[in-house]
Amino acid sequence: MADSPLRILITGACGVTPRAIARSLRISRRLRDATLIGTDRGGNWYGFYEGLYDRVYLVPGAGDPRYPDAIAAICAQEAIDAAVVSPESEVLFWSEREFPVPTLLPSRGVVRVAISKKSLYDALAGSGLTPRHSTVTRDQLLARSGLELAEGPVWLRDFSDTSSSGNGSIRVTDAEQAYAWAYLNPRITEYMVAEYLPGRNFACCLAFDRDELVKVGCYERLEYFMGRLVVSGISGNISRGRLVDEAAVRAVAEEAVRRISARVQEPAHGLFTVDLREAGDGVPKVTEINVRHTAATSALAEGGANMTEAQVLTALGRRDEIGEVVTTLPQERVILRDIDGPPLLVAERALQLGEFIERRSDT
Repeated sequence: MADSPLRILITGACGVTPRAIARSLRISRRLRDATLIGTDRGGNWYGFYEGLYDRVYLVPGAGDPRYPDAIAAICAQEAIDAAVVSPESEVLFWSEREFPVPTLLPSRGVVRVAISKKSLYDALAGSGLTPRHSTVTRDQLLARSGLELAEGPVWLRDFSDTSSSGNGSIRVTDAEQAYAWAYLNPRITEYMVAEYLPGRNFACCLAFDRDELVKVGCYERLEYFMGRLVVSGISGNISRGRLVDEAAVRAVAEEAVRRISARVQEPAHGLFTVDLREAGDGVPKVTEINVRHTAATSALAEGGANMTEAQVLTALGRRDEIGEVVTTLPQERVILRDIDGPPLLVAERALQLGEFIERRSDT
């Protein structure tokens, strides 16, 4: 164990997910006393003043030539021991360079495949791990063509680099609906057309160290913030979820990462969140791979699968402190998230009229 509290840097610190990363570190028995330093390009100003960090620095974005020197200067000035790089644009940037302090990042080739949904699906072609899919241009959809993939509904989505599953997504059943969607979204010039997966929706977070899986945690997505206001029903952030231990989900997620790593001849290394959805027969299929945490990572941490802790300890060469790869789930498995408060993990139950909930003893 370290003799003094660590000093940990979190990049993109003021976003929803990095703030969940910070909460995960505060939950960690080994790292809760760490000094947390954030860097952020600005925009979500709430995070600068929320108080999760000891200090938050305003820095240029990853596309700015001043960015790497700014990060290096802060690491030196703050005597940073380890870092968690969060936004995918920054993960991509540093996957091609040496970060100034220890961190756990995927390799360049794996990142370049994962952040492109088309490259990801192409890399997993023939594996049975992804839904059947094709690509179609906006012009084709406007000409009411390009949906010949299968009978029944299909899923249309933007597949540009680092796009989320909610971006430009819709379930369509015929060419007329696809035409209308393309007409309403002139900025999206190409779409992925995939078989519609009607089953449960999962996220599986995995941390690897040079081809060895060191920690995994999964949850099911149940409801989304403002889901009723978007056509797809998927707004990008869940309001309700459930911690799960689904062996099939874990197996498919791990195999997908390992297949991509083998394809680019680089080790499975770093942290990934694999999104999966069940097909009609209940088999989970990979829909995307993110090279970062998700906003529910602090709920995973509360449930015992502290992926941020595992990420930092691995970066520091302290893997012996991580514990079991798969954590036994607690009774409190339901994830509740709200706009104005930190996530809660509670036991699943149906509240009856006249019943009440008492004040939590830890508040």
